[in-house]
Amino acid sequence: MLTFGEAQGRPVSEVGAETHRLAEHFVPGMLVPASFEEAYYRNFNLPEQLRVIFKGINPYRVDEDALEDLCEKAQALVRSSVLVDDAVQVFYRALGNAGLNTGEVHARRPGELYAETAQRVTPPGTAVLHAMKRLWAHDWSFGPVLRRLDDTGGFGLDARPTLLLAGMPGVQDERQAQALGVPTALVNAGGLVGLP
Repeated sequence: MLTFGEAQGRPVSEVGAETHRLAEHFVPGMLVPASFEEAYYRNFNLPEQLRVIFKGINPYRVDEDALEDLCEKAQALVRSSVLVDDAVQVFYRALGNAGLNTGEVHARRPGELYAETAQRVTPPGTAVLHAMKRLWAHDWSFGPVLRRLDDTGGFGLDARPTLLLAGMPGVQDERQAQALGVPTALVNAGGLVGLP
């Protein structure tokens, strides 16, 4: 787990360009590296279980009704699997160190707008962990899966970093975007929380 400042020293390909932009503007938050999500998938053999779920779908002639049902099963699988205890403890310590184990916290991917929110977070931060898993499960919802099928002919995806930020998801603030010279600036009650 990295603060945005720590992540700024890592390659963009590893942490996402938005993470660097947030660090440049001293936005507080935490980056959960892709390796953490990858370990989650690997430890519970999720890639194989997901492959079995989608085995009956022909990527070149998609039955969208069947795909929708299978996406719901895939999302439930990702949400209901559990992290190994050591990983959970590391996550909780990092949340506490980042000051994200109380209040409201939202999770999203660098460069994307879709977010999951954890409200009324209390230590150690279980609600944030659940929000992050819901975000990961969103990758298996109908729209993203159908896009992957159209773009790549397959269901799979690579693990990606996750941003954790204080407060509710931000909304576009035209004035802030103009002041920063960027097309999109997301702001919540606490200030700047996104430069996707």
